[in-house]
Amino acid sequence: MALLSLRNVTRRFGGIVALDGISLDVDEGQIVGLIGPNGAGKTTAFNVITRLYTPNEGEVEFAGESLLKAPVHGIVGRGIARTFQNVELFKTMTVLDNVLVGAHTRGRGVEQQALEAIDYVGLGGLAGRSVAGLPFGTLKRVELARALVSEPKLLLLDEPAGGLNHEEVEELGRFIRQIRDDRKLTVLLVEHHMNLVMGISDHVHVLNFGKKIAEGPPAEVRANPAVIEAYLGKEENGRPSSPAPVSEAKEPDGAA
Repeated sequence: MALLSLRNVTRRFGGIVALDGISLDVDEGQIVGLIGPNGAGKTTAFNVITRLYTPNEGEVEFAGESLLKAPVHGIVGRGIARTFQNVELFKTMTVLDNVLVGAHTRGRGVEQQALEAIDYVGLGGLAGRSVAGLPFGTLKRVELARALVSEPKLLLLDEPAGGLNHEEVEELGRFIRQIRDDRKLTVLLVEHHMNLVMGISDHVHVLNFGKKIAEGPPAEVRANPAVIEAYLGKEENGRPSSPAPVSEAKEPDGAA
């Protein structure tokens, strides 16, 4: 059963079409990958889902209801939380205070919930520390705790492996599966680290130039000629050529 559905969604920035009539489903309980070359429209899709952008055309449904009628501040209350490609934290605040921002819809007992989320992501000893100066990988875990404390039904992860080393990426993959299983939630993952995406996803959607060019199980997508061409370019004289640059209007958080 689809928890999230995009139907013929188009988003334009002036004369640039960032999303061009894409449709996709994210089934409840799955980890779903959303991949594509730089500028393919992945982060723009996240921004449409979370109502930072309003599509020019199309519909977005979550749990059977239109999200396009919901205000931006109501998205977390609907059960959707996200992390960002570029870590978005309040650098003058502590780890705990940053996580509490994500608990603003929870009502009473939010500090205890925030402390539990911090402990869950392995940062229990840092609750009182300012986030300023913390390693990048740690900041990503703070942001993840902030998303989890809202107890979402759908967790959107925007390039969570960015800046991590090989061992950290492997640990992240295990942890994302653990989060899905422990918290009984659904994950939509944007990521350039293909081994991570293909290793943990149940289903993968591929975008290029704002269009969806493929979808299916990881092994099927990996072997799809259109996907290979999007990443490697067409073969010329027996060698793969570089694909034409994929450009897209860049918003403050970096549309991708």
